[in-house]
Amino acid sequence: MKRQRLTREQSKDQTRARLLDAAQTTFMKKGFVAASVEDIAAAAGYTRGAFYSNFRSKSELFLELLRRDHEAMQAGLRAIFDSAATPEEMQARVLQYYSTLHRQNKCFLLWAEAKLLAVRDGRFRVRFNAFMHEKFEQLSAYIREFAQRVGMSMPMQPEQLAVGLMGLCDGVQFFYTVDPQNVPAEMVESLLAGFFARVVFGRDA
Repeated sequence: MKRQRLTREQSKDQTRARLLDAAQTTFMKKGFVAASVEDIAAAAGYTRGAFYSNFRSKSELFLELLRRDHEAMQAGLRAIFDSAATPEEMQARVLQYYSTLHRQNKCFLLWAEAKLLAVRDGRFRVRFNAFMHEKFEQLSAYIREFAQRVGMSMPMQPEQLAVGLMGLCDGVQFFYTVDPQNVPAEMVESLLAGFFARVVFGRDA
């Protein structure tokens, strides 16, 4: 069978995807600061010129990588809301989603590094904070929709709960990542499940 030739747009999308994949691997191994544009391009099988044809800077690629990871995680949450679930099923699925998020969050170290970079680099901080604001707004919207769908009142404003949920998930993910022997996955799952059941749902786990 004759291989179909990619259009120019498809070829560009493929190049960007390969550069992002290579950057993810390189950043996870070396860290953002130590990884060079040349490292990323070489790992993807391209030249430095190909990198700059798709991204203006390493920071721009970093933000795009974080956005891609965020969208992948959001797809799982959106699937829960798009399903024709009863209120009880939706509660169970949301609880399962968040209590096991640490098992699927393979890019956690990238997010941690991005936060450190935002503290040290004012220009990056402006763009990163704008992106994080989008994340908070999306999560707040999901919280409002969830409350309406299951017919329950939230213990605090959706915006406040969004900050709390993200902070809690990031915090336990950190302990799980750096000290899995003393903070194993089972402990993290039990902690998050208990928090959601009591604080969000107002019931015992």
